[in-house]
Amino acid sequence: MRQIVLDTETTGIDVTLGHRIIEIGCVELIDRRLTGNRFHKYLNPEREIDQGALAVHGIDNAFLADKPTFAEIAEEFLAFIKGCQVIIHNAPFDLGFINAELRRAGPHFGCLEDHCTILDTLVLAKSKHPGQRNSLDALCKRYQIDNRHRDRHGALLDAELLAAVYLAMTGGQIGLGLESDSGQVRPQIAPRQEQRRLNLKLANCPPEDLKAHQEWLERIDQASGGKCLWLGH
Repeated sequence: MRQIVLDTETTGIDVTLGHRIIEIGCVELIDRRLTGNRFHKYLNPEREIDQGALAVHGIDNAFLADKPTFAEIAEEFLAFIKGCQVIIHNAPFDLGFINAELRRAGPHFGCLEDHCTILDTLVLAKSKHPGQRNSLDALCKRYQIDNRHRDRHGALLDAELLAAVYLAMTGGQIGLGLESDSGQVRPQIAPRQEQRRLNLKLANCPPEDLKAHQEWLERIDQASGGKCLWLGH
């Protein structure tokens, strides 16, 4: 299974006011493992960056002056995410900006949902942790994912952190994985191991103990929805 974890940075928070994408970062998961394959672009937004947004990500217009526009990288980006499940935190925000950019690039591009499926990790987090804070920083803290190097937002860094959060939320054991260009260790998640039925035997037990043991296992089996591994052994 191929999944892409995606994040963007923008010139401002309101796409209806003409704000644009200035950075897009994607990391690839195959069978729940980071592969090291990624898509990362800084983009010339062809407009000024709001001061509030600049304070969040620190990317200014001078740095972006010689970068490509979104239209120039649209085909490459869509080829990277084609047919995948794309994982985004607070997906409506990023989708709004990406689809606005695709419309500017040309009607033949359609919208992002024409090329992939979307999983919103904010919706997932709210279902698992109702009534709690579910920002990326809060989830990193909850799942003990080190984000101390995240002094400012960045699309690629946030995509890598979100990949670790997603894998932790959906099961698996965090281990060490690939190192990024910055030297930070990318979290890696080992796939779940299949449960095996255990061949356990009781010996030298009186009949009354065996009966009590069997009744206890049946109660465990009922409470766990039929998942008692020892029942019948």
